[in-house]
Amino acid sequence: MTEDKKAKNKKILGIKGLNDVLPEDAPVWELLENTAEAVLKSYGYQRIRTPIVEETALFARGLGAVTDIVEKEMYSFEDALNGDRLTLRPESTAGVVRAVVEHSLTYNGPKRLWYSGPMFRHERPQRGRYRQFHQIGAEALGFGGPDIDAELIMLCQRLWDDLGLQGVRLEINSIGNAEERNRHRADLIAWFEQNRDVLDADAQRRLYANPLRILDTKNPAMQEMVNAAPKLLDYLDRDSLAHFEGLKKILEYNRIPFTINPRLVRGMDYYNRTVFEWIGGKAGAMATLCGGGRYDPLFEMFGGRPTPSCGFALGVERLIELLKEQGGAGVAQYTDVFIAHQGEDAMLQAFALAEALRGTGLDVILHCAPAASGSSFKAQMKRADESGATFAILLGEDELKGGKASVKALRAPETENNQRLVPMEQVADYLIGQIIGAEDEHPCGCSGLCSGPSSHGIH
Repeated sequence: MTEDKKAKNKKILGIKGLNDVLPEDAPVWELLENTAEAVLKSYGYQRIRTPIVEETALFARGLGAVTDIVEKEMYSFEDALNGDRLTLRPESTAGVVRAVVEHSLTYNGPKRLWYSGPMFRHERPQRGRYRQFHQIGAEALGFGGPDIDAELIMLCQRLWDDLGLQGVRLEINSIGNAEERNRHRADLIAWFEQNRDVLDADAQRRLYANPLRILDTKNPAMQEMVNAAPKLLDYLDRDSLAHFEGLKKILEYNRIPFTINPRLVRGMDYYNRTVFEWIGGKAGAMATLCGGGRYDPLFEMFGGRPTPSCGFALGVERLIELLKEQGGAGVAQYTDVFIAHQGEDAMLQAFALAEALRGTGLDVILHCAPAASGSSFKAQMKRADESGATFAILLGEDELKGGKASVKALRAPETENNQRLVPMEQVADYLIGQIIGAEDEHPCGCSGLCSGPSSHGIH
């Protein structure tokens, strides 16, 4: 083989940090996405979809020029056709607010919106942190009180409950308003100047541009000094304190446990008052699963009317890892029915039966001959089992002669009579009856894959 041909046939690999989601991972992704959508809709949130590319100025203005995201992590480029400066979105709040301002969506009153999709940051890839990552988030726009902050936190709690997640804990804080932060900022800078010899290179760089972010350092050598630094909570005025107390009162009344973390801050310029994070994972490897807070100034920064707002974003990949750790990877069957057949007449009948079953709402995989050999009933039944189907239908000469189909329940215990002949015209009704019966016994909808009627959450 010539060198040119070798180069032409060289395997092309995916870009590091931009990952494929393979079919075997699809069930746990669907579990998270479908559960999140159901919970968000139950709270009255409507979906909004914004482009993955926006003007670079949108993020520079909203996130703040002196942040790691804007300084080092954004995928920005110049459009070769017209010279526009564009950026792949590193987060979605700025784009959602841009869309709401542009289309005057809050003209008739507040809006509850949610989104999902990929984000992009040029970070060093590691487990749970990728260059293309996915977020699901909610934005409550036009609400000024602590009640909406509490609603978003309780929405998250319901999502963790519905997913069956354990050990997820809530941290909250208030970062006040700009005036309060400025007073705190002056004292904070003075404190860090007194302890300059302890500051690492990142902290030295942020000292005057964004000192609040130093409080979020993970450097062990700085922890004692940072813990002793002035606390923003001590600088809050009456209104900010009342807002924070109102949030705590709602959470306490509804028995949502939380910890006040005075070091919980935000690097983005648009946040104010309430900030919160949900933390989870294995001991020693805890990670932020979801972060949120209030961002009342953002609308005016984007040329809109003053609009108090609050929101959150959760990291899909990190939640997927946690679901897998806690047993959520083995969820859900892939399809309802797999149809196996042998012979030309059976193949023709199988196509007609598959279409009829799909017309009733069932998901059906029809055996099609592979490139290699392996179309015996034994080989087909192996593929039926691997497909995750609840039922298999076998069509051969004997079945066709009798005008019947052989229906086998693949997930029933072997000790049960799990295979029977069903008249062809009754197959759809029979299968639907079996599936409904399983759902009555297993209200979670697993068709018998869980541990019984009292089971719920992750199977």
